[in-house]
Amino acid sequence: MSLATLARRHPRIVDWGIHIDRMPSAGWLALQFAALMPTWAWMVQRMRDGSDDPLGLLALVALAALAWSRRRELRASPRLGWLALAGAGTVLATLLRTGLGGLPALPPLAAGLVAVLALACGLLAFLPRRVAALPVVGLSVLALPLLSSLQFYAGYPLRVVTAEVSRWLLAPGFEVAREGATLMVDGKLVIVDAPCSGVQMVWLGYFTACAVALWAGRSDRGFVRRLPLVGLLVLGGNIVRNSVLIAFEGAGQPLAPWAHNALGLLVLAAVCGAIARLMVPARPAPELAEQPIAGLITAQGGRRVDTVL
Repeated sequence: MSLATLARRHPRIVDWGIHIDRMPSAGWLALQFAALMPTWAWMVQRMRDGSDDPLGLLALVALAALAWSRRRELRASPRLGWLALAGAGTVLATLLRTGLGGLPALPPLAAGLVAVLALACGLLAFLPRRVAALPVVGLSVLALPLLSSLQFYAGYPLRVVTAEVSRWLLAPGFEVAREGATLMVDGKLVIVDAPCSGVQMVWLGYFTACAVALWAGRSDRGFVRRLPLVGLLVLGGNIVRNSVLIAFEGAGQPLAPWAHNALGLLVLAAVCGAIARLMVPARPAPELAEQPIAGLITAQGGRRVDTVL
């Protein structure tokens, strides 16, 4: 059979394959998003019924903004490794949510974690290679409604660490004793409660790190190297905030609610600003040969021309 005959009489499935291969990247991502719709419905329900804070929407908006800003650079031919992971993850998330055979369904949060990771892989399959993968994965995980779960599992240990370090900081000026997450400051009982655990500051700190790393073009290696410092900045900021509040409580002059909130916002802004600065690559200083010399025609705004005789 000649090529001309094959071109006239080829099976219809070949045309379907050509149409699928020519489907734009937005179409692939939309199909994957639709396949994971049960996960998105669960996330919306969990945020609407008050079970969790809606901060995950910020992460979804950041991912959407990334895809929109790179829309002209999306690959016509996706990277097959990421695409295979995206397809396998989408199927696995569905099976984990509904159960398979004798295996029961996993909790929605576990299935949702697989779903958002699958979506991140699908996005990475079409993004340019120079876009770092780990910040995209980080934003996808942060999109989950997980603050209440973090508060349940990590809130108390963070409160204990905060209370103990605050005891060290306040010991020179007060008589301080700690029991669990409770401090006795000059005979006054001060409780480091759940809002003082810093879980929301942790979320916002790592969100800032991921978003700024993508905006600044930070590589995966540079991103990972700075993650421990991000954790230290968040922990340090939360300790400073709690120590100041406890000091006022111990001195018998508790801050008014508006001052309490203002202090929290001020510390949060300082921590997120430090994290953003940490994630922005330093600009290399220009070499001596590249620096303009005042008075020469190469100097910006120069008004006279010096010539070498």
